Amino acid sequence: MIRIRLESVIGSTAPLLLLTSILLFFPSGTVSSGIVTLKSIQIFTTHGLLSRPIFSSYGLETATTVYFHCQGENKTNLPDVKKKNSLYTFKNEESWQPMTEFVNKKCKRCGFYEKNIIISDGVFDEWEFCPSDFKAPDGVYVRLKDKEVSATFYCPECVPPHGTDVVGRNHTLSSDNGDSKGNRIRATFVIFIAVLAANGFIIGVLYRYWLRKTSMQARSGRRNKLY
Repeated sequence: MIRIRLESVIGSTAPLLLLTSILLFFPSGTVSSGIVTLKSIQIFTTHGLLSRPIFSSYGLETATTVYFHCQGENKTNLPDVKKKNSLYTFKNEESWQPMTEFVNKKCKRCGFYEKNIIISDGVFDEWEFCPSDFKAPDGVYVRLKDKEVSATFYCPECVPPHGTDVVGRNHTLSSDNGDSKGNRIRATFVIFIAVLAANGFIIGVLYRYWLRKTSMQARSGRRNKLY
C-alpha cells in the first residue's frame, strides 16, 4: 500500500520537475535584435591638429583615423576612411562590421569621430540613433551633417512591418532592457523555488516511507522475539 502510494506521488511530481527543468534553461520572452551595418560614408572635413592648413602646407599632415562609437559600447574603427571628399562603400561583410545592434526600441547616443593624440577627438556628427530612423522599406537610413559627414546605414530588421512600432519583423521585443532582465530574474527565481519545493516534497515522502518501514521492521522483530 505504501509502495503504491509512493509511486503515485513520484509519478505525479515527475511532469512538474520536467517542466520546471525545461523552463529553467530557457529565458523568458523572445528577444531579437536589429543589426546595423554601414553601407557607405563620406567625410567632408578633418578635425586633426596636423590637418589644419598651417601644418598641411609644410607637409606635416597625418592620416585621418575615423571611428564610430555609441555610448556604452566599443569603438568601431573605419580603417579605409582616410581622405575627405572621397566616397567609401562597403559590403556589410567587413571584419569591423556591424556598427551596433538594437535590442529594443530605445535610442542610443552615437556618432562619428576623428581620433587625435594631442587634442581631444574631433566630432563629425553626434546624434540620437534610433531603430525608428529606418523607415525606408529597404532598411536604409542616410545620416547627413552639412560640411561634416554623410553616412548610409543598413538594418532590414529595424523596418517596422505595416507601420507598427517595433524593432524587427515578427520579433517580440522588450520595451526596456531593465524590465526584461528583471522579469527573467523573477521567473528564474520562481522556477528555482518550484524545483526546490518539488524535490523537498519527494525527499519528505521518501523519509516518511523509510521511517514507517523501519518502525514496521522493529515491531516485527519484537513480535518474533516474543514467540
